[in-house]
Amino acid sequence: MRCHVLITLLTLLALVPTLHAAHARQPKTLKVYISADMEGVSGVSTWKVQAQSGGREFEKFARLMTLEVNAAIAGAFDAGATDVLVSDSHGDAQNIDVELLDKRARLVRAWPRPLSMMQGIDETIGAVVFIGYHAGEDAPTAILSHTMLGDGFKIKLNGKLVPEGGFNAAIAGDFGVPVVFLSGDQTAGEELKRLLGPIETVAVKQAVGFHAATMLHPEEAQRLIREGVKRGIDRRASLAPYKVDHPVELELTLTQTVNAELASYLPGVKRLSGNTVLFTAADMTEASKFMEAVTGLNTY
Repeated sequence: MRCHVLITLLTLLALVPTLHAAHARQPKTLKVYISADMEGVSGVSTWKVQAQSGGREFEKFARLMTLEVNAAIAGAFDAGATDVLVSDSHGDAQNIDVELLDKRARLVRAWPRPLSMMQGIDETIGAVVFIGYHAGEDAPTAILSHTMLGDGFKIKLNGKLVPEGGFNAAIAGDFGVPVVFLSGDQTAGEELKRLLGPIETVAVKQAVGFHAATMLHPEEAQRLIREGVKRGIDRRASLAPYKVDHPVELELTLTQTVNAELASYLPGVKRLSGNTVLFTAADMTEASKFMEAVTGLNTY
């Protein structure tokens, strides 16, 4: 009997290296999420000419936005990504050229969607990348600085003023996912580093004012984005998700006073001033849904 047991144990021990090798051969997954805007793309200075549908150079810059996204996708795969999801998040969210987009990626486009610029993020994602982002409302020396709708629109999370990147990072943080990279002008990068910590950034232009900037050539911007995204994803373990405490106090300063009045009719909403409301959300998903509903009623 003891002999049979010994033989069985020896057989099992002999199989250990084989089982270990088989496990090592199993593919490891690394999912990357890319949220893409246009104001922070190299060469963009104004809504009228570049960043607004119908503008004289809009089609060109929709293509260049796509190429910057492709650079980020390439950087993600350079860092070992096995799946990349891209969110078109500018204007009507139908800017990225679907034929020109790197075929290895999947694309979220059009509105409305409950998680807005972060639709599709979940706990299986390993890293978040922001492409073509801009600084927030009232930021000094920044190209087309605004938050979401602009025209005075502002967001506070638990009393802290945040730009779009901060709000979106908080959504990712609720799923335990860190933001690792941002491209845009120098102010957008500095702003988000102050909030999130030492993420990787690439300044594809140096803002002189609200419209004027010194631009990198698009090919140089794309090269730097690809390299920066790889660095950011490689460093993801050292970059903490941006988490806000629950429940989340979402304070919105809206562009029209009447919209704040209407929002105040909803249960759980407190009107703080003429155009500012406060909503207490269970988490960032609920906060995002509330903001999308309030801001989208006059949009879609």
